[in-house]
Amino acid sequence: MPQNIQLASEQYDRYAFCRDSGHAAYVQKAVTCEDFFAGFQWSAEDKAALKAARRPALTINKILITLMSIFGEQIQSRADISFQARTNANPDTALALALLWKQVSDANQFNWTRDDVFADASITSRGFYDMRLDFKKNMSGDIVISRLLGKNVVLDPDATDYDPDNWNDVFVSKWYTADEIAIDFNEDDAKALATKTESTFQYGFDSIDYARDRFGGPMSHGAYSIASAKSVLRNIRVLERQYRERKRVKFFVDPRTGDRREVPLDWDRNAIAEMASRSGLLVIDDWAKKIRWRVTADDYVLHDDWSPYEHFTVIPYFPVFRAGRTIGLVENLIDPQELLNKSSSQELHIVNTTSNSGWKLKRGSLQNMTIDELEEFGAKTGLVMELDDVADAEKITPNPVPTGLDRVSYKAEEHIKNVSGRGDSQLGLDRADVAARATEAKQRVSAENLLPALTNLERSDFFIARQFLSLVRNHYTDPRVYTITKNDITQEQETFYLNWPNPESGELINDVTRGEYDFTVVSTPLRRTLEESQFQQAVGMREMGVKIPDEFLIKNSNLQHKAALLREMAAASQSEQAQFEAKVATLGQQLQLAELKANTSKSEADAALKQAKAEKELANTMALVKESSGEDPELIKAEQMMQLEREKHQMNMQMEREKHEQKLQLEREKHAADLEAKRMLAAEQARMQRAQAILTARQTSKPSPQPQAQGA
Repeated sequence: MPQNIQLASEQYDRYAFCRDSGHAAYVQKAVTCEDFFAGFQWSAEDKAALKAARRPALTINKILITLMSIFGEQIQSRADISFQARTNANPDTALALALLWKQVSDANQFNWTRDDVFADASITSRGFYDMRLDFKKNMSGDIVISRLLGKNVVLDPDATDYDPDNWNDVFVSKWYTADEIAIDFNEDDAKALATKTESTFQYGFDSIDYARDRFGGPMSHGAYSIASAKSVLRNIRVLERQYRERKRVKFFVDPRTGDRREVPLDWDRNAIAEMASRSGLLVIDDWAKKIRWRVTADDYVLHDDWSPYEHFTVIPYFPVFRAGRTIGLVENLIDPQELLNKSSSQELHIVNTTSNSGWKLKRGSLQNMTIDELEEFGAKTGLVMELDDVADAEKITPNPVPTGLDRVSYKAEEHIKNVSGRGDSQLGLDRADVAARATEAKQRVSAENLLPALTNLERSDFFIARQFLSLVRNHYTDPRVYTITKNDITQEQETFYLNWPNPESGELINDVTRGEYDFTVVSTPLRRTLEESQFQQAVGMREMGVKIPDEFLIKNSNLQHKAALLREMAAASQSEQAQFEAKVATLGQQLQLAELKANTSKSEADAALKQAKAEKELANTMALVKESSGEDPELIKAEQMMQLEREKHQMNMQMEREKHEQKLQLEREKHAADLEAKRMLAAEQARMQRAQAILTARQTSKPSPQPQAQGA
């Protein structure tokens, strides 16, 4: 775009207001926190004054190891995003979206980017992602996720919400070379900016040169005069602003439900008509807040147009957020760290002065050295002084070490542990006599203290999932095909399609532009940690009698050749011998079950027969009693019924004992079969190890090829 002083001035005025309304103070805090994390914990003035006074300035950096333990705990978790079909959506498409997220996260190394953003925010209280489309490899655009430094992101000073959808604007400051501007914007502006040596307006260092984070550290570009390196010299500051303005836009409306969705600004009339006719939607106009995108460098406007995205590309992460105030994990450790450095330095100073407390001499009594030499070497072992009289010299008695001075440094270390919530248990520094249960309990409490920061990390993951779904629905409208590695162990791959024409039905396979989808974000343990936990739980359940498949145990074990072992097991399970053994085992179980049922039926028939005989005998007895005696037949009947109940109870007890014995017999046979399976698995593993050892030995003993003779 041509030079536009008015728009560039408006852009800079807003930037300067946002910078001076809180961002400059944040940058100063961020620099201090970065220095303390890196171990630069003394100011240059204090260090120079202590050096001039011959006093030590120790740096015992406890912040670094404390933060590293927190980083390690965060690295053990990973973001897992899943999608669910909601309204007029296809569950298969939801599964395709989950596979697409895996492809995007792997292509962008999202796990490492997430770790870097967490570290940025933990140290400086602010970390940022940038999520947008890149057109270098695909003309339709690929999603890219990158990391932004907090000092280069200037936030809306009036914002009070974590969610960037509630911000009015955001600035991103970037440093470009002239070649990069020519590629990303236009060549004429790049040539004009490359020849500028100073700012046209009041921009000053903000648009031409400023010390910033980089490998080279602070350096003035004015002293960099190598003409051949100008193509790699990033000395042009570019201000990128995304802000909201009211605009009349088009919406798709579902006439049945009343739901509406905004039409992307880059869709032309034909694309809108095709979508409306295909989905049976209406198109209406209405007012909405849209994102405007303006990019300037000095007094040049490089880009000024409506953003193609529904959300800001900047996604924040704040460990602690309270109504616009961001708090990191370092700033509250600065004072305890300074106390530790100063108290330790003072202790060392007192020890030094104790060994070199000085001398009192009578004027002119020193013969073999000067006063300056005595001052320099007076504390060294083997000092020899020649005096007129030994009484003319006396070593000054030093002041005693103040009582409790060593407690100050101890308290400083305790303050660091208490403020950070990371004690000896979390750092692996507990004494050997501390019980393991006590250590585990402390570690659990410390993990709970870190939960708010990790919960906010999941909140940022939610914004990433929201931006991902928006980019896919609005910009992944062309047919695409992807192949991903579905299983890292077996290297099994899966191919899936997006917006792919189906010749049979005439519809699109996995049409991501139709329907509504929900998404959930869950933090899962790192794969190796998850595998160890899964393996231990599976082994415990197997010991309790739960039938855990052997394949699951092997997948979550730490065996080196898991994939080969699984393939051999799969091949062995398909062999004729394995199928025959499986049929024999199945037939044996069926026979045992049939035998158990037969025994149960026989016992029940015997019991029924006995009961019938008893009832018949009772009836005969009652008839005889009634004819021959005058005894009460009801009393006799009651006694015989009681006897019958006793016999029935004894019979039931006998049946229960038989069932219990049969169950125990089945358990013993099952246990024996499990032991045999374990023995066979151990033998197979040993065989594989021997085969691997033989193969390794052969490769080691293989003679190296002889060099070919010249001229051959």
